[in-house]
Amino acid sequence: MTEVKAGVEYKINVDGNSFLLDQKKYNLLTYINEKESITEAAKLCKISYRTALNYIDKVESSLDIAIVNTKKGGSGGGGSTVLTEEGQLILKECKKINAIIELHKETNELEAEIVDIGREKKDMTLKIKDLELTIPLNKNYSIGDKILALISYDNISITLKPHKSSIYKALNPQNSSVRNVLEGTVTELKLNEETVRVRITVSGVDIYADISLSALKDLKLELGKEVFISFKALSIATLKL
Repeated sequence: MTEVKAGVEYKINVDGNSFLLDQKKYNLLTYINEKESITEAAKLCKISYRTALNYIDKVESSLDIAIVNTKKGGSGGGGSTVLTEEGQLILKECKKINAIIELHKETNELEAEIVDIGREKKDMTLKIKDLELTIPLNKNYSIGDKILALISYDNISITLKPHKSSIYKALNPQNSSVRNVLEGTVTELKLNEETVRVRITVSGVDIYADISLSALKDLKLELGKEVFISFKALSIATLKL
């Protein structure tokens, strides 16, 4: 089971009603879904049965829906509790958010300023210290806005020299999603299980990339080596600060 880490909360909205689902309540729903028993779920969450019922009541009262359905057993017992369709949907949405959080753990987080917007080409230019990046235009942004640019480590490619096609694509961004080819210096190499985390410093900005051990050998990377990195403009996610 994938549990939510402490401190993570999910805002659930249903028909205009909202509720902040925290770690314990998320884990309780997950265990109920797996064990079909509130008693077993409460034990796994290390809470009392009464507390589990209280958690369920709080969610149902706030959202005005039923999230569990209890079926009584016969004379010999054997009852069960399952999530309703609404409960399943809530759990699904939380898992999706949890997966996104995990996906973006290994991500370059670069604070940038929007310095130019090309309305015709539908792109905008970000400035990070002395480094400039071009990404697709977000119509909610304006020149001067401060944003956070997110680039996953495994979305960055490293080469020893820019391929001719990469140069062409960088100079003609409207013809390709590859719009950023940058020259930098390897300033750190760190083995991480079966991959190597490479820090490349570009115009005073540190950018990290994950590559395989075989790629490390093929590129003959070492500290101080000059390299080129590239990534698709569409691989950059942004958040307004």
